[in-house]
Amino acid sequence: MKEFDYRRAQDVTGAVALLAADPDARFLGGGTNLVDLMKTGVERPALLVDVRELPLDRVESTADGGLRIGATVTNSDLAAHPEVRRRYPALTQAVLAGASGQLRNMATVGGNLLQRTRCGYFSDVSGPCNKRVPGSGCPAVTGEHHNHAVLGASEHCVAVHPSDMGVALTAFDAQVAYETLDGPGEMPLTDLYLPVGDTPHRETALPPGALITHITLPGAPVTANSRYRKVRERASYAFAIGSVAAALDIEDGHVREARLALGAVASRPWRARAAEAVLTGAPATGATFAAAADAELAAARPLPDNGYKVTLMRNLMVSVLTELTELTERAELAEGDAR
Repeated sequence: MKEFDYRRAQDVTGAVALLAADPDARFLGGGTNLVDLMKTGVERPALLVDVRELPLDRVESTADGGLRIGATVTNSDLAAHPEVRRRYPALTQAVLAGASGQLRNMATVGGNLLQRTRCGYFSDVSGPCNKRVPGSGCPAVTGEHHNHAVLGASEHCVAVHPSDMGVALTAFDAQVAYETLDGPGEMPLTDLYLPVGDTPHRETALPPGALITHITLPGAPVTANSRYRKVRERASYAFAIGSVAAALDIEDGHVREARLALGAVASRPWRARAAEAVLTGAPATGATFAAAADAELAAARPLPDNGYKVTLMRNLMVSVLTELTELTERAELAEGDAR
């Protein structure tokens, strides 16, 4: 590991100023991803700016019934927060599916969204990787790629984003707030991650030196009827080979509103807009759910060894949407019995 300096930020403005003063500086939250990359030589910062003790560790309700989540809130605290569990159950489920308890106690919300891919070629500094060394090539295209992207990839990179939390936040229209030397800014989470194209080393649309300060979830009744489902290769803590965050509002047997995002299929959490369009206004039936999945996955471009993901994701989407429909039906029956 390369030697580095360490500074503990006293406030947000000071943190941003410290990073701006050194182009080789990095923000340090929980360090659960960054420190690992430093050990392998992928990341070689000259300075770590510790932001863990900044006053960004609260979850607060907003006027519209949503939540404002500080960037240094730990994953454990986020998952356990009663309002997250009540208003956005899929978010709690996604966080709990994401790592071991020890890691959740350290990892932060801001850091989770900015974690790097777990592609083996990215972490191996002895070989080429367009994310590490632009223009050096993507060996995963012809090499080991069974858990790589089937949507939104390019010949320059087929790695997937590893965040579980990000999938649920994407489904719920989260907004990302940040601070720079020029002042604050905000963008939809769906705009945070850049398309791969021919510049996979440019992963986010954050301005240089920006510090994520909080995430805002708008209020939406539909999110209370939500689920997150993750498929992985072993039952212990592992990164997804496919995941779905979904929310449904069903009235009189028809889908009034749908939210859907997919994980482990692209370089970013994938908002399933095509599927949502098919679902909205349609009967809440298995046939509709299958049609919605097919509409979203029509754009899939699998590689020779990851075509299974298309079938996996189709089945997973139908299963989660069916579960949400059954939950709605049970809730309606219970309400009727109570009368």
